[in-house]
Amino acid sequence: MTILCDIATIYLYVIVARVIVSWFPMPSPNSVFASAMNILDRATEPVLAPVRRLIPPIGGMGLDLSPLIVLLVIQFVILPLLCS
Repeated sequence: MTILCDIATIYLYVIVARVIVSWFPMPSPNSVFASAMNILDRATEPVLAPVRRLIPPIGGMGLDLSPLIVLLVIQFVILPLLCS
């Protein structure tokens, strides 16, 4: 169970990294930063997309709550089940 706990914890940090990176403007496509953003997107989008379909972005700026919801589920449901 500790391996699953570690994987869930790492995934939590990957989602946080995606959120932080999304605050910055998109760099040129050939930069290392763009490659990192692409990796974060590919790692998190399979989990975030279904949540985004259930709860679409809100407000005039399109505030996406899917990362917050996934983070809360990982933190308060998955981690307590796997790491206890």
